[in-house]
Amino acid sequence: MMEAYDRFELLINDRIVKTPVAIASMAGVVDAGYVLERAAHVGAAFIGGYSIDGPTLDASRRMAAEGRREFLYDDPLDALAKEIDALKGSDVITGVNLRGSTPAAYVDVARAFEDRVVYEIDAHCRQPAMLEAGCGEYLLKHPSKLTEIIRALKSANVTVSVKIRAGVAADDRDLARAIWKAGADILHADLMDYGYARVRQIRNASPLMLIANNSLNTFDKAMDAFSHGADLVSLARRSDPWTLAGLDAAITRYADEGGWYNAPKQLCRGGDIRALTFCCMPVKACPLIPTLEKIGLSRNEYLKLKQEAVKGTPLDDGKGTCFGGLAWCCKISSPCMFRNMTLEQKGLSAQEYMRCKHRLSEKILHRLFDEEETADEPS
Repeated sequence: MMEAYDRFELLINDRIVKTPVAIASMAGVVDAGYVLERAAHVGAAFIGGYSIDGPTLDASRRMAAEGRREFLYDDPLDALAKEIDALKGSDVITGVNLRGSTPAAYVDVARAFEDRVVYEIDAHCRQPAMLEAGCGEYLLKHPSKLTEIIRALKSANVTVSVKIRAGVAADDRDLARAIWKAGADILHADLMDYGYARVRQIRNASPLMLIANNSLNTFDKAMDAFSHGADLVSLARRSDPWTLAGLDAAITRYADEGGWYNAPKQLCRGGDIRALTFCCMPVKACPLIPTLEKIGLSRNEYLKLKQEAVKGTPLDDGKGTCFGGLAWCCKISSPCMFRNMTLEQKGLSAQEYMRCKHRLSEKILHRLFDEEETADEPS
């Protein structure tokens, strides 16, 4: 598993994620057995959705009577225990997608299973019965209740994911920020028809681990999501063993060749905020300037941030490059003989260079979001 960590550097619930391909929940379909049949080629799986209290169980029964597939049982905790136990020997990170009408219902489940699983709040279901029960998309239109549930779960000291449907809330960027500031760890976004542009918006709004979902069943579609800010992609209806195996193999090969599997596009080509790692000094009119203004960073602050972040790293020098240091150099896929000559002189491979750029991007994002979070704290 250390090889997988070196390749993707992904941890969920303090466990190594072996591949950034996940299975998304489908009520009445995705259970432990479904996951185990596909376990060789997924790094995480969200089983469920599981209704966990009276109102949501009643809603599930209504939906089942109307012909929808649902998980029905008399005792939610007993049913969940059997599923979680079946997956405990697997190397797939297990998440349970939960539908509850009150924060207390979620806390009861968290107290029963503690840190054995990731707890995913279903703010995604759009069936009328679930909306009437106060869950699913209801939470996207009543974000104060969603954040109340997040805080309640985090009080149990567990890992929290939130599954959303893009385009339902008034503004997905504001929603992402509210979910982050409430304490969630993961945002699992069904992109609907919005595509990678919505991935970029969400990535620029929060530092949460981001799982992109909806028809990302080819390598090209997965790479579009990765290059605009996703950390993982998830599949539901197309999560057959053949599709998952193909995605896993292609993404692994790309990671081994490129050094940073979800590297962003450069800012001037529509990349997300992580692309500041590839930007040069702010000396000409380009997308860097309005981006700095938008995030509230002056040109001097940007210069100082990158200079400090690369101290003691292989990016700290590079006198033969355009701006005298690899900190200001672009993505390895962009041709540049000065950068490449410098890398050769330093004995730094293209993969190592991209890993260093990844470290730099993490430092930039930590600085931007950590400072904002600190500024929001009461004095």
